[in-house]
Amino acid sequence: MKASVVTPNYNGKKFLKTYFDSLNRNKDSVGEVILVDNGSTDGSIEFIKDYSKNLDFPVIMIRNVENLGFAKAANQGILKSNYDYIFSLNNDTEVEKGAIKSLMDLISSDDDIFSVASKMVKFDNKNLIDDAGDEYNILAWTKKTGENQPAENYDEIYEIFSSCAGAAMYNKAILNKIGLFDENFFAYMEDVDLSYRAKINGYKNLFCPDSVVYHIGSATSGSRYNKFKVKLAARNNVWMVYKNFPVPQKILNFIFLFLGFLIKYLFFVKKGFGKTYLEGLKEGLKTRNKIDKVKFNRKNTRNYFKIEWKLIVNTFKFLKK
Repeated sequence: MKASVVTPNYNGKKFLKTYFDSLNRNKDSVGEVILVDNGSTDGSIEFIKDYSKNLDFPVIMIRNVENLGFAKAANQGILKSNYDYIFSLNNDTEVEKGAIKSLMDLISSDDDIFSVASKMVKFDNKNLIDDAGDEYNILAWTKKTGENQPAENYDEIYEIFSSCAGAAMYNKAILNKIGLFDENFFAYMEDVDLSYRAKINGYKNLFCPDSVVYHIGSATSGSRYNKFKVKLAARNNVWMVYKNFPVPQKILNFIFLFLGFLIKYLFFVKKGFGKTYLEGLKEGLKTRNKIDKVKFNRKNTRNYFKIEWKLIVNTFKFLKK
């Protein structure tokens, strides 16, 4: 079994040698690498062309003249892929040997598994977790499981709400059923939206502890909090709710959603991004009709109840911590 590795790249030349070398150590599991360049100006194109000659798998490059965002670039790669499993991988990563095989072994064990998340560990401190699966709650908050916790503590397979697309394996057959990343999102929350749609349709997302990927983080956006990132994430959070929550679920969770956005606003006021966050929320509300809502299907009613229960449980987990 082999996978198609799909990676968007925007001015990531300085990361690509480490990225390619680590994939080459996993050559038995890599069928192809599809690099989608979003208009890089740092010499990435030339480096990819030259360095790919030394690798043990084909490298397919798609060139965009401008930065079309993570979601669009990832979809371009997926549509070009030739294998049944898609390994979505950030360019600022180093993949441990055997990590890709572990993902494929797990995702292929059950037809109801949509995605499997790698154990993402901090590149600059390999004892700490960067992301061990993403969770989402009724306050419309997303949280990385295990962030800054000892990596050794995360050694079991468990179900998660969403796989971080920075290092996650997807079942291509299910992608073809539920749709690819929503390109309107550009970047941020597009992977949570995708996993939410999978859950609506009854599929599972799992965490794989044996798939270790070291992650630098914020390689494209430049920092954890900045105007671009805060505004985009705020807008996409509004779209997440509008798109995936049926009307009864919106009504049921309205007060919690309001509180969630209010608390986030106050948080970003302290960080100096209060105005930027509000601009993102306003944009999300004004442009929500450009988003295609997930059509309610009665056969998925039970799945909606399961999701609602998970959102409630996650809220208590978040508040406890």
